[in-house]
Amino acid sequence: MFLLYLFLIGLVMGSFFTVVGLRVPLNESIISPRSHCDNCKKTLKWYELIPLISWIIEAGRCTKCHSKIPIFYPIIELLTGFLFALSYRLYGISYEFFAMLIISSLLIIILVSDFKYLVILDTPLIISSILILTLKWSYFGLRTFLFSLLSGLVLFLFMFIIKLIGDKVFKRESLGGGDIKLAIFFGFALGIRLSFMSLVLGSFLAFPYALYYVIKSQEKEIPFGPFLMIGMLIIFLLQSLITDFINLIL
Repeated sequence: MFLLYLFLIGLVMGSFFTVVGLRVPLNESIISPRSHCDNCKKTLKWYELIPLISWIIEAGRCTKCHSKIPIFYPIIELLTGFLFALSYRLYGISYEFFAMLIISSLLIIILVSDFKYLVILDTPLIISSILILTLKWSYFGLRTFLFSLLSGLVLFLFMFIIKLIGDKVFKRESLGGGDIKLAIFFGFALGIRLSFMSLVLGSFLAFPYALYYVIKSQEKEIPFGPFLMIGMLIIFLLQSLITDFINLIL
């Protein structure tokens, strides 16, 4: 039953995270105006805003103008619900459970804002960083907390140096400020070693998309943040295996 509750909470939070990712980059309130059809601007009733269920009942179309409601919305809601339920299924009530909720929430917001606007929002990053550091202190004490702060600083300096080198080589902005700030969160959450693994994995995941995107549209900027976050989530899920393997070979 708790898995079901978490899944349902995830559906609701996924809908909320979508609003945050779509509105905040435009400096719009997440409360007002109320949700509406993007095509005819009809204000949606409460029963048209039930995560996932409303989209299914309405067959993915606005009840007034019958324009298609992007499948992107229920997919985000489903993904959030799945990740919330998975966090408990894997870890129970533990540090890893709460950490995965934080990482998953930030992942969803970045998926929306970075793919839509090429923006990684500061406020979710700050809130996520405060929450993960608070968790570290609560579960592991001051020493781990301070090491996490140091790890965040190291990752920031590393990404900043990469940006300086990339800007000089490519004669244009090579990394966005959001990607650099995101690396700080990586350091806070995973420490130095696992954070570097996340950056490498995220870069590999982004490469095929970047190659396709550049060839097809000739655009020079791609949403890098979602791939970094996916890489981070994968490393987080595999961190016990990775740590055991590293200790074995060393």
